[in-house]
Amino acid sequence: MAVMNEYLPVLIVGAIIGTFTIVFLLAYGALRKVKEDPELDRNMPDKEIVGRLLCYAKPYWKSFVLVFFVMVFSIVYDLLSPLIIGRIQGLIKNDFALEQLYVMVGAYAGILVVSLICTYLQAMILQKTGQKILSQIRLDVFTHIEKLSHEQLNNIPVGKLVTRAVNDPNAISYMFTNILVTLAKNAMVIVGVLGAMLMLNYALTLMVLCFVPFVVLFTVIFRQFSRRVHRQVNNATTDINTYLSENLSGMKITQIFNREEQKLNDFLGRSRKLQKAKLNRMFVFGIFQPMVYMIYISSNLCLFYFGAKGYIKDIHYFGQVIDSSVMVSFYMYISRFFNPIQALAEQFDMLQRSFAAAEKIFTILDMEPEVVDEPDAMEMPKLRGEIEFRDVWFCYKPGEWVLKGVSFHVEPKQTVAFVGATGSGKTTILSLICRNYEIQKGQILIDGIDIRKIKISSLRRHFGQMLQDVFLFSGDIRSNILLRKEGVTDEEVWEACRYVNADAFIGKLEHGLDEVVRERGNNFSAGQRQLLSFARTIIHKPAVMILDEATANIDTETELLIQDSLEKMKNIGTMLIVAHRLSTIQHADNIILLSHGEIVEQGSHQQLLHQKGRYYDLYTLQYHKQQLSS
Repeated sequence: MAVMNEYLPVLIVGAIIGTFTIVFLLAYGALRKVKEDPELDRNMPDKEIVGRLLCYAKPYWKSFVLVFFVMVFSIVYDLLSPLIIGRIQGLIKNDFALEQLYVMVGAYAGILVVSLICTYLQAMILQKTGQKILSQIRLDVFTHIEKLSHEQLNNIPVGKLVTRAVNDPNAISYMFTNILVTLAKNAMVIVGVLGAMLMLNYALTLMVLCFVPFVVLFTVIFRQFSRRVHRQVNNATTDINTYLSENLSGMKITQIFNREEQKLNDFLGRSRKLQKAKLNRMFVFGIFQPMVYMIYISSNLCLFYFGAKGYIKDIHYFGQVIDSSVMVSFYMYISRFFNPIQALAEQFDMLQRSFAAAEKIFTILDMEPEVVDEPDAMEMPKLRGEIEFRDVWFCYKPGEWVLKGVSFHVEPKQTVAFVGATGSGKTTILSLICRNYEIQKGQILIDGIDIRKIKISSLRRHFGQMLQDVFLFSGDIRSNILLRKEGVTDEEVWEACRYVNADAFIGKLEHGLDEVVRERGNNFSAGQRQLLSFARTIIHKPAVMILDEATANIDTETELLIQDSLEKMKNIGTMLIVAHRLSTIQHADNIILLSHGEIVEQGSHQQLLHQKGRYYDLYTLQYHKQQLSS
C-alpha cells in the first residue's frame, strides 16, 4: 500500500494519458467507418505525392545540401546549451569561480551567435530556392492547361483552374521553404538530444521515452483527421473561387434581372461552408497540440517528482545519482526533446495542407490531353488552303451524333459558307478543322494531308479565326492586334487596320494604338471589337480564315464596313463562314446547308435559289422579314 501511495501521482498521470488515448482511438475508428464525400477527390498516397514533389526539388539539390550543413551547425546550440546551463548551475552551487562563469557565458553566447547566423543563411537559401520551385510548378500547371482540348476546358470551371495555378502552388511553397527542412532539423535535434540525455542519465531518459509511444500514436491519429479537414478546406476554396469567377463575369445579368439578393445568399452559403471547413481544421489542430504539450508537462512532472523524492544532492534513481546540475540540464533537454515534437503538430498541419494542394495540382497535370500530336506528325511551313471532309462522324457525347457522314471539298482561296438551324453542326465543322476536337470516324484533309499527321501548333498557325464573341485581353490595342506576332512595325499595324476599316475609329481615340483595353474589351462596342478581331487576323496572314457569326450582334453601319472588309479578305486565302444572315454570304463560291448534322443542299447562291429547296425557303423568309422591318 505504501508503494502504491508513493507512485500514485505517476499512476494518475498514466490514467489521464490512457483515457485520452482510448478516446482518440475510438474517434479514429469512427472516422475510418465514415465514407468520404465524393467531392474530396484525394486518393493519391502521401508517398507518391512526396516523390513527385521532390522531382521539382531535384535540380536544386546543391542548395538543399548546403542548407543541411548549415542546419547541422545551428543544431549545436540545442545540444550544447543545456549542458552549459547545467554546468553553470553546478558552478554556482559548489565552488564559485567568476573566471569559469565568464568562460561558460562566453561559450553560451558564441554558440548562440553561430546558431542565429546559420538560421538566417538557412532561411535565405530556402526562400530563394522555394520561389524557383514555386514558379516552375505554376509554369507546369499553366502549360498543361494550354494543352487541354476545348472539351476538357469546357468541363472544368475557370475558378477551379485559377485555384490550381495560383492558390495551390502557394500552399506547396511552404513545404519547400520550411516544412521539409524543419522536419529534418527536428528529427536531428530529437536524435541528438536523445543521445545527450542517454549519456547524461540513461535512467531518466528511459522514463522520458515511456511517453514517446503516446506522441507517435496521437500523431498517426491526427494525420488522418488533418488530411480530411484539409481536403474539405481545399474543395470549399475551389468552390468559392469558381462561383466568384462565374458570377463576377455575369454581374451585369444579375443586376438586369435584379437577382443580387439571391446571388448574395448563394455566396454566403459557400462562404459558410469554407468557414466551417476552416473551423474544423482549427479544431483538429487545437486538440493535437495541447495533447503533445500535456505529455511534455507530464514528463516534466515525473522528472520533478522523482528528482524531489530525496535530497537534491546525491539522489539515487535506479542506481544513478541525480544532482542539481543533472536536473537543470535534463529539464532543458526534455524541453528540447518535446519542442520539435510539438512543432510537428504545426508542421503536420502545413504538410497536410501542402499534400492536399499538391494532389489537386497533380489531378490537373495527370489529365491526358485528348488532342495530341501523332508520333510522326509533321511541320507545315505553308498551306495552300485546300480542305476536304471525307465521311466525317463526330459526337460530343457517345451516341449523340452531331455530324453524320459529312463530306465536302474546298478549293484553295475559295469562300465557302455553312448555313442551317442552330445545332445543325456548322460551328462544329469549323472547330474540327482547327482540331479543337478529335473526330470519331472519317478523315479531314488539309492540302491532301490528314490533319492528324500535322503538328497541332503548325496547323493552327495557318488559321485565323473571327468569332461572334470577340475576346480582347487587358492591355492596349496594339498588343491585342499583334497577339502572337513579333517584329511588326506600327505602319504594318495601321495598314492592317485600314484594310479592314478599323483605322477610322482607332484614329479618333486619344492614344490611338496605345489606347487602353480593359478586361474583355468592355470599353469598346461589339462592332469595334469585331473590326479589331479582323485586323488581328489579317496581320498574321493566315492561309485559312474562319468566320463564325462574325457579323452577328452589330449595327447596320458596322456591318457595311465588315462586308467591305470581307470582300478584301477573300483575296488572302481560303475563307469559311458561318452566318445566319444570308445577305452576308451571297457572294460565296459554295454554300453548304446543314440539317441535323447532314448536308442537305450545297451550291452557289443562285444555284440554291433556282432549286427552290430549303435554302430558297430560308432566304425568302429572311427577305420578307427584312422588308417588314424596313
